[in-house]
Amino acid sequence: MSATLIAVIFALALGHLAPGFAAAVRRHDGFDLWLQWLNTRANAGSRFWRGRYGLVLALLPPLLVVGLLQYVLHTPLAGALGLVFAVVALFWAWGPRDLDADVSEVVAAGDADARRIAADRLGPTSSDALGESAAMVEGVFASALRRWFGVLLWFLALGAFGAVFYRLSALAAEGEYADKLPEGTRDGARRLFGAMNWPVAQAMTLSLALVGNFDTVLGVWRENGGFSLRLDQGYLGAAARASVRCEIAEETQEFIEEGATPGNAWVQLGELPELRDAMSLVWRILLLWLAIVALFVVAGWVS
Repeated sequence: MSATLIAVIFALALGHLAPGFAAAVRRHDGFDLWLQWLNTRANAGSRFWRGRYGLVLALLPPLLVVGLLQYVLHTPLAGALGLVFAVVALFWAWGPRDLDADVSEVVAAGDADARRIAADRLGPTSSDALGESAAMVEGVFASALRRWFGVLLWFLALGAFGAVFYRLSALAAEGEYADKLPEGTRDGARRLFGAMNWPVAQAMTLSLALVGNFDTVLGVWRENGGFSLRLDQGYLGAAARASVRCEIAEETQEFIEEGATPGNAWVQLGELPELRDAMSLVWRILLLWLAIVALFVVAGWVS
């Protein structure tokens, strides 16, 4: 657990202080070359590769290497090396883009077109028909899930192996690398990635209830199928929108109580308050997770 704290703090700090270095390290060219090689060698003649379980061929070799290194370095004699390996693996799997920087670009955009382009960098949203602000709130949480919390939860569960497993699954399920896969293989990757995201979205929603309005989040979670085993995470986006509305309503009420009119209160909220509050909630969730990890670390020291 102490390695997790060190690794997450390192990943966040270095990503902020040295974004160029982070971008250079968080590259996936090797995985791209591996997928191209598989397509060239296996696509024409392998029915297994083109099927739903063909993803095994893409993920198994790199994950075997990571798993073997994690096993070898998980000894008292290699403790320091094991910690370094865990930190490097989490740093590589984190992101790859800086979420704070992407949100800041949206807020600082000079016109609607620039803002929409910047908003697209936040990541996938569950619905574009809800309006730009609602879509961007969902984009912040969907991107936080893929950039931060998915990597972190699987790192907590399986160590460096889990972090790399999550990132490679994400690459195979979404984006430019996924487009290079056969349709059946890509479908299998998306199912796997959805299954990996399900516990992450549930944990994020519970955390959102704890750091935000509990009753509101719980009600939205129930209404949007949080009880079910569906692999989509629509309930997380809905809970995020409801929480942001509650945050803005509370802030507006505080300004009104201080003597501002409703119109002036909204002006005092600043540019894109929905996006700012969404990012604030994401940070609160991350701090809650790290606080829980810290409690486990302290409990281990005490015992």
